[in-house]
Amino acid sequence: MDIGVCLPTTIPGADGSQLIEFARRADRLGFSSLTVVDRMVYDNYDGIVALSAAAAVTERIKLVTAILLAAYRPSSVELAKQLASLDRLSGGRLVVGVSAGMREDDYVATGTDYGTRGRRLDAMIEELKEVWKGEGPVPGVGPRPVNGDIPMWAGGHSPAGLRRAAKYAIGWISPGGPPHKFPDLVTRFGELWAEEGRTGKPRMGTNCYVSLGPGGKERATEHMLSYYAYMGTMAGHLAAGAITEEDRLKDAVDAYAANGCDEMLLLPCTADPDHLDRIADVVL
Repeated sequence: MDIGVCLPTTIPGADGSQLIEFARRADRLGFSSLTVVDRMVYDNYDGIVALSAAAAVTERIKLVTAILLAAYRPSSVELAKQLASLDRLSGGRLVVGVSAGMREDDYVATGTDYGTRGRRLDAMIEELKEVWKGEGPVPGVGPRPVNGDIPMWAGGHSPAGLRRAAKYAIGWISPGGPPHKFPDLVTRFGELWAEEGRTGKPRMGTNCYVSLGPGGKERATEHMLSYYAYMGTMAGHLAAGAITEEDRLKDAVDAYAANGCDEMLLLPCTADPDHLDRIADVVL
């Protein structure tokens, strides 16, 4: 199983130099992917911009939007150009993970309709692929992706989200949860994958919050209660699920690997690049 790590773009007040060093170190330590999450109404960096900066200081690590809320962006043509530019800047290392999202305020802030976000996302995925082929609403928009297309991953627990991933993506990314439940997700998604006429094996991923070392539990609680404040009491439940002990992280990695996960994406609760070394000592 591959192990990726999330660039801490959602840590309020994270310094740009920390993010750059975080990207460099993730590349050097051997993590498989450097990911970003997406949000508009929060004190966070734009994910595409952050990955563009990371592309300039890394050489081999995959750059993954996990997840990009594409449907609140006003133009699929503009988004296609931004993503293709990032793909070329990185030498073809980009993977675009997408989902419809569940925070209405992100859509209100950008003047896009929340109720039709799923249908809009389906249409945008098709438009992105057309633009990358040199077609689309206005043919000739470039640049072209390095390999002619950009792999797309997808998230979303709803029936529509799972179906979208099975139809358009290389596989599905779980938002997290107990490893023992992952085999059921693998089976369920495999059935949808087959129903869509897909062949081969879908790539299955999962997200997991990690905060190791002294004060790790407190950092995880502070960050997750802030980031998930819109979920009310559920925020506390999510914070309690963060992994704050090395042995527990080892066990989670082993369990996910045994239960059909292809890549585990770790989300640190601090922007301190030294935290990566502590994680790497456990999982790499």
